[in-house]
Amino acid sequence: MIAPLMKTVERLHSTVLSLFLFLFLIGCGNKEQPQQDHPRLSGRVAMTDVTFRSAALGREMPYRIVIPTSIAAGQKLPVIYLLHGGGGGYRDWTNYSDVAKYAEPGMILVMPEGNSSYYTNSAEHPEDRYEDYILNDVISEVESKYPVAAGRQNRAIVGVSMGGFGAVKIAMKRPELFAFAGGLSAAVDVPTRPFSIKRLSQWRFHSSIFGPSGSQTRYDNDPYALAGTVDPSRMPYLFLTCGEQEGLLPANRKLAAILGDRGFKYEFHTAPGDHNWLQWNAQLPGVFKSLREHIEPAK
Repeated sequence: MIAPLMKTVERLHSTVLSLFLFLFLIGCGNKEQPQQDHPRLSGRVAMTDVTFRSAALGREMPYRIVIPTSIAAGQKLPVIYLLHGGGGGYRDWTNYSDVAKYAEPGMILVMPEGNSSYYTNSAEHPEDRYEDYILNDVISEVESKYPVAAGRQNRAIVGVSMGGFGAVKIAMKRPELFAFAGGLSAAVDVPTRPFSIKRLSQWRFHSSIFGPSGSQTRYDNDPYALAGTVDPSRMPYLFLTCGEQEGLLPANRKLAAILGDRGFKYEFHTAPGDHNWLQWNAQLPGVFKSLREHIEPAK
């Protein structure tokens, strides 16, 4: 009786060990690997990664900058700030799109790290002042180190997804700083998304940034509310696009309708595609064509 029982225990022990080993290996395989950097550059631009101290965040922050390789002595160039999406990073624009080539004719492209901040001063974490970081620290840092032409007419801001939300929201709140703002698949509805038990963790995360539903911080960072109250004549030119297979299409159509009703200078485009870099990269020729029409050329 003892011998069969011992054999059963041994088999069970062996099975448990095998299960733990299997789970361990699966866990190792699922660990997030360091993202490879594979910038898509042309021969007529130079790329640099820079780290600087942000006063708003109280810590070191990186950004990527792309500039033409040939700049005449004393020449000043317009600057375009490119904001990445949620879950991404400051390398995304050059790794997943052909944006670098648009620096060739005489533009400076700046890609700051935004983490998953929605480029907003956090309601719950006062140390995470990401809107102040972009508007004060990043712009000041770039203009102090590079041949940037000063003034609103030489400055634009463009973003994808979370970054599109940030670009549109920041440009509406600080229109004196930008002549052009672009949102590609901009997540403009985030501050007004209702509670959802299916997306409980997302709802909690958004609440930590924007505050509780109905709060003043939600209202102050809501693109719909901003579009309905700001003076359209003072706003930068707005360029919006969204893929026709995206869940964000109704949200972007809603914002475009408000812009149209209130007389903003803007354009809104839809095209086949989903929420990804393949679709966003295809929109860049139109974005930069419009951008060049609304900012001053290199001097």
